[in-house]
Amino acid sequence: MISAVGWPMWALIILFICGLVLIIKGGDFFVDAATWMAEVSGIPHFVIGATVVSLATTLPELIVSCLGAARGSNAIAIGNAVGSVTANTGLIMAISIICIPAAVKRSQYAFKSVLLMVATAILYAASFGKRFSTVGSLLLLIIFIVSVYESIKNAKAESAKTEKRSFEKKEIPINIFKFIVGAAGIVIGADFLVSSATEIATVSGVSEAVISATIVAVGTSLPELVTTVTAIIKKQSSLSVGNIIGANLIDIAIILPICSFISKDGLVSCPQNLYLDIPVCLGLLGIALVPMLIKGKFTRAQGIILLILYLAYVVFISFFNPFPTV
Repeated sequence: MISAVGWPMWALIILFICGLVLIIKGGDFFVDAATWMAEVSGIPHFVIGATVVSLATTLPELIVSCLGAARGSNAIAIGNAVGSVTANTGLIMAISIICIPAAVKRSQYAFKSVLLMVATAILYAASFGKRFSTVGSLLLLIIFIVSVYESIKNAKAESAKTEKRSFEKKEIPINIFKFIVGAAGIVIGADFLVSSATEIATVSGVSEAVISATIVAVGTSLPELVTTVTAIIKKQSSLSVGNIIGANLIDIAIILPICSFISKDGLVSCPQNLYLDIPVCLGLLGIALVPMLIKGKFTRAQGIILLILYLAYVVFISFFNPFPTV
């Protein structure tokens, strides 16, 4: 991760613009390659989004959180992972639902959605006490393994009964190139954006916990945002929602357990994490997923509610935060 500490303002602005360009172009390449993979393999766009795409787009969260844990910055490690899930749900999924409200196959979404809510509840329970519990970390890892197994099983089943698109051999290297370059552009661009934005906020005297839950969380979620916007433009809503649900599972069930294991003194939840960040995250997940599981569709009103609540949370935590010294 690049360090922008001490950089002049003009250099931070240039770094921010470079990051934005890398993310936008990288997202375009990445969605093109992921869509091609789905078409030629016969695997549904949702499964591709929830596995391959989400693994790549969560790299910024993994890098930032692990670096924070290794350096003893618990607020960065926990706030970034939880904040990214909150941003993914209240901002990115909301935008996707508002733009493309649609009926969904509950059989595709139900299992991962339930796993995600259970994982977040376990995270909350494991955060009470002096340290993030080892039992909680192990339970989260088990949830992730179950999720991966279910994705592989579904991919095999759907691929066997779905008609595959024929393709020319020359398409393979082109799309592999697009996938790798797109992923690299997204990750590097997010790093540039987070580093520049964090330094600007730090100079302004904003607390680490607020920075991690807002600027850093949104910054590391930019790959999901760009992938979602690109997928909306290309009319691939299943790829978008699948990416968000898969990315959220990785944020909760992989990143935090890894951080708890590599952190020198173990992860410690600050009051802001415990009494504000995680409860808000759970609430937004409930609003996003429970109605979909009951009715089998996402509605535009649902997206609007999510977006309003997320923006209210950001404003509250930025200007009326009851834990300003964390």
